[in-house]
Amino acid sequence: MHRRLRPRHHRFKYRVFAMLLDLDELPRLDKSLKLFAWNRRGFFSFHDHDHGDRPDLKAWLDDLLTGAGITADGGRQVLCYPRILGYVFNPLSVWFCREASGALKAIIYEVHNTYDERHAYVLPVEDEALVRHGCAKAFYVSPFLTPDCRYNFRIRPPGENVSVAINEDEAGQPILNASFAGDRHPLTDRTLLRMLFAYPLMTLKVVVAIHFEAVRLMAKGIRRHPHAPKALYSPAE
Repeated sequence: MHRRLRPRHHRFKYRVFAMLLDLDELPRLDKSLKLFAWNRRGFFSFHDHDHGDRPDLKAWLDDLLTGAGITADGGRQVLCYPRILGYVFNPLSVWFCREASGALKAIIYEVHNTYDERHAYVLPVEDEALVRHGCAKAFYVSPFLTPDCRYNFRIRPPGENVSVAINEDEAGQPILNASFAGDRHPLTDRTLLRMLFAYPLMTLKVVVAIHFEAVRLMAKGIRRHPHAPKALYSPAE
């Protein structure tokens, strides 16, 4: 769900699904599932180069955590859209970084824009029950928002369900709410087959929807701001 609050109200809601993948389990999933592939073609797939800025995702995550002064030497999970029939666009990938005991120590918010750019916000976790984070916007995403924005994240980490909510302020005033919520299902070929029929070409639909909603915003007279490229991947301040 996305809801813009001003200067014109604008709201849309779509049904989607996301995968929760543990980096250590990818080799096993690649061998055991017929409908899922890792770093190769498949009905559903996860490709390392769709994330991070280097071939080794674990090294990339470790460097981000070290740069932010966070120690987390356990599992690495990502909540993201998979490639479906070879195509994906992830507006937001959420990385859950844990210590060896299993405790959640950090969340990395990896933001992608339609200019094929990425940026990571790295934030520590103090209360795992309901994570609340805030940080200044440091990366161009929407042409309908100025750089003078702040993100307020509220996360229910993965369990029987998961939720990701973002309340964005512009010039100190609320302007946008976005959220995703889902119930947990086992990652099996049977589940994937059901998703394939329930959400055909979902990842393509995400990109089409982004441009369709942009046209609607322009029709409402919402001002556009020019693209401002930024260096990729600096830890959030």
